Amino acid sequence: MIRRLFYLSLGAFLTFWVMRRLQALHPDHVARRTASTAAGMLRQVRDFTSDALGEAAERETELRARFGLGNAEDNN
Repeated sequence: MIRRLFYLSLGAFLTFWVMRRLQALHPDHVARRTASTAAGMLRQVRDFTSDALGEAAERETELRARFGLGNAEDNN
């Protein structure tokens, strides 16, 4: 009796778990997750690019000051 109850509850749990996984694969859910992941990655790339360009400009200013080359606008 206990064994049957155990397997019945195990089957109910596995059924519940599989149904939740199948619902997560619904096209609307997949598209929403993909869009939010892509937006997050795009935001990270923009932040990285902004930081990298800022650091590069700062370093260029330091090097120009160190070697006496003047401003970047003067050379254009």
